[in-house]
Amino acid sequence: MTASKPAIPLETPEYAARWARRQASPHEELYSLLDAVRDPEVPELSIWDLGVLREVREGGGGLTVTITPTYSGCPALAVIREDIAACLRDAGCQGFEIVEETRPPWSTALMSRAACAQLQAGGIAPPVPGAVRCPACGSAETALVSEFASTACKAHYRCRSCLEPFDHFKTLE
Repeated sequence: MTASKPAIPLETPEYAARWARRQASPHEELYSLLDAVRDPEVPELSIWDLGVLREVREGGGGLTVTITPTYSGCPALAVIREDIAACLRDAGCQGFEIVEETRPPWSTALMSRAACAQLQAGGIAPPVPGAVRCPACGSAETALVSEFASTACKAHYRCRSCLEPFDHFKTLE
């Protein structure tokens, strides 16, 4: 019997709420512009699809971009801030600030369905319910090698079926 690729779940309520705020925003064009900003540690994903980009809004002093790190002390946050600033400056935006919010904390429920599919296509097992499945062959016959992989938000696994090593994006709810 051939294993099938893991199913990518429907959008979570958390992601749906973020999407509704984005759609209702008068700054939709800025969200679209910021879709080009990738996570430096997981370049398969934009900061929107990863759930790091929370909100773009007008504030007292101009534009405010709110981001949430995937975990406290995330070393990629400084690069993300620089990339957001460069993206906005390149588009001619002036007078903006980038604000970090940690409440509510980031969780994988903020990730889009597209993010899970992009991770899987990039050889990383996405944070989906159930067993960790090999992104190469779809088998659930996998073994944890290390709780930490190339980044703190991933664990390292090995597939017992095809023997491929792979990273799994940890589920954080």
